[in-house]
Amino acid sequence: MPSAPAPSRATSFDPIVVVAARDEADRLPATLAALALAFPHARTIVADDGSTDGTAEVAAAHGAEVVRSPRPQGKGGTATLAAKLLLQATRAEHPPVILLCDGDLGASAGALGPLVEEVRSGRADLAVASFSRRVGGGFGVVVRFARWAILRRGGIVVETPISGQRALRAEMLPALVPFAPRFGMETAMTIDAARAGYRVAEVRLDLEHRATGRTPRGFAHRGRQLVDIVGVYLRRR
Repeated sequence: MPSAPAPSRATSFDPIVVVAARDEADRLPATLAALALAFPHARTIVADDGSTDGTAEVAAAHGAEVVRSPRPQGKGGTATLAAKLLLQATRAEHPPVILLCDGDLGASAGALGPLVEEVRSGRADLAVASFSRRVGGGFGVVVRFARWAILRRGGIVVETPISGQRALRAEMLPALVPFAPRFGMETAMTIDAARAGYRVAEVRLDLEHRATGRTPRGFAHRGRQLVDIVGVYLRRR
């Protein structure tokens, strides 16, 4: 359930930031501190996916609103809980930009400003961050399939189909929410935005996150991603 929201000083020029997190109590403080420096008047909501390590308490201690799923339901489901709080923003006279990001970015979250500016300037409706430096990862199977799925179902070519760092116009939310379950969220969002006629752009940024390498745990993670993205492809015929 959402915690009581703190009074917001945000203006129509400030983004509303939604941070997706699960068991990120160690990296979340640096992420939130960097976001506060980059967007000092932003309303920040942490979507906590059933964490057991005190992530929600850390988020609240750093002044963020918290939307928490009592048990893990996946990124898409928990981010949907946060997004539903923001649907009223779509009816504002000057709808804000919404920034979605992951809780493990740490200090690099401070580099997200150009992503917001890409939307605020009118150059794009949905802006997706691509990482300028590759950290970790497997053999690229999931990324290649996600690119192919977006091309087949959305008709556009993207370089970074599963990046969780995204800025979008608030008025797009009704076309995108509820987000696709679990790891299908980003691929489905890109397809749905393209189908609705929104302009999608990618912005290369110097970001870093908790990497999953070529380990049994890493391959299991990417296997779950692939299953969810295949599900997105099949449901969007």
